[in-house]
Amino acid sequence: MNLYLENHDYKFAVEQMMFNLFGGQTPIYPEEEPQIGTNYLVSTLLMDGTHAICTAKLSYEGSFYQGEHMIEVAEDATKIIRDRAISHGLKQAFYKAAVIALGKSPVWGALSGVRPVKIPTRAMGRGDSRETARRELEEIYHVSPLRTQLALDCAEASLAVQKELSPEDISLYIGIPFCPSRCTYCSFVSASVGKMLKLVEPYLIDLIVEIRRTGEVLHKANRTIKTLYIGGGTPTTLTAEQMDRLLTAVEMYLPVEKGAEFTVEAGRPDTITREKLETLSRHRVNRISINPQTMESHVLKAMGRTHSPQDSIDCFHLAREVGDFEINMDLIAGLPQDSVEGFCRSLEAVMALQPENITVHTLAMKKGSTLIKRGDALIAPEDVAEMLEFAWNTLGKQGYAPYYLYRQKYMSGGFENISWCKPNHINRYNIIMMEELHSVLSLGAGGITKLVDQDTGRILRLSNPKYPHDYLASTEKILSQKDALLDFWQDGGISYGISDSGNQS
Repeated sequence: MNLYLENHDYKFAVEQMMFNLFGGQTPIYPEEEPQIGTNYLVSTLLMDGTHAICTAKLSYEGSFYQGEHMIEVAEDATKIIRDRAISHGLKQAFYKAAVIALGKSPVWGALSGVRPVKIPTRAMGRGDSRETARRELEEIYHVSPLRTQLALDCAEASLAVQKELSPEDISLYIGIPFCPSRCTYCSFVSASVGKMLKLVEPYLIDLIVEIRRTGEVLHKANRTIKTLYIGGGTPTTLTAEQMDRLLTAVEMYLPVEKGAEFTVEAGRPDTITREKLETLSRHRVNRISINPQTMESHVLKAMGRTHSPQDSIDCFHLAREVGDFEINMDLIAGLPQDSVEGFCRSLEAVMALQPENITVHTLAMKKGSTLIKRGDALIAPEDVAEMLEFAWNTLGKQGYAPYYLYRQKYMSGGFENISWCKPNHINRYNIIMMEELHSVLSLGAGGITKLVDQDTGRILRLSNPKYPHDYLASTEKILSQKDALLDFWQDGGISYGISDSGNQS
């Protein structure tokens, strides 16, 4: 879609709403004037004293539509508050025009961010009732009643976890960016072990050095790791011996709270062995993922997975036999060549195993993925909606409750990813990370540390190089960056250019 911005440069706000309302469209900023017969938006901002008057003029499929929203911006507002208010106004104006053009509202209404739960969490956290938070979502942001209920349930789970945290607590993520093969839907920064086998061992050596240096800083700062998560890629791509060395380093160097929640994404059944599970259990890992994504054989083959549905079942039983793990299993709604009936069969097969957690993802059409490059036929949004409705109804009847959700930019139908759990089996790390409840350190290639100022909620981001070979070439820089952690906690981040976490409306 052609986008024209008049009197402002809030590109991110306008693009967010475009992705939310017009899935599959790409933002284009042409130099020429708008052309009749093309799809375009003219987004205009006019300031009248303390009022921001936001206008959206939309040309869509040969017709014209207009939306307007006015919002007050206090004279003494900080830049962050001012930017949030104007962004909200511009998005609301675009939303109003688009809803008329499309003849319907998206299920998440005018919300375009990845963290819709932040809005009710903020409201109830400051003392508002659940009913007040509900009205804000439905009346201001036009969220559907079902999604509103979902967001409120997850907000209550978030607030419960927040009460458990102390100022000295942090969480920590360790990334293993290797997989046995690349799934067609994936665009994560990861490398196939078949092609990059020579990097695995040196990567592990440098990662352990980073772990040791991080531990030194955390001990000096008197910080304790409340939740620990090893993800990827596929961490169980490592051999049992390599995993043992990694987990031994974690125990030796990091100040992990006794009884801390410790998750490892075992993930793909074709990387899981008894020896690896025994290694995880011996090192007090208490949560793992076994992720079939689908239990339909032909869909697995189409997405580049080399395991079978039975492999997922066998790995689950093996994990139950070996250790006292809480187990999460992932499914994806909307995979190419799947069907509503196939997804329902997959969910029923997973529920029969009774894992503590089941996460239902909606397929995200990521630009770097093979399925987008190949132009694979995608499941209709209406079918994805039916899959998700079946999941809600069925999981609820089986005693699972939603506790964590997030959205992605190119998600099929503008839906969401939801984690469901049995009572008292939430994954705290997922909530802490997504809702930014405290600092989360991220080690390894592609790691993005988020240091949260508890008083202001602002965030300082520190990034590691994305790719394994770049990570290996940047050891000294990565280690020196750890000093910023200590400086942040000592100085409150004032001298380190904290970047705001962003408004999720």
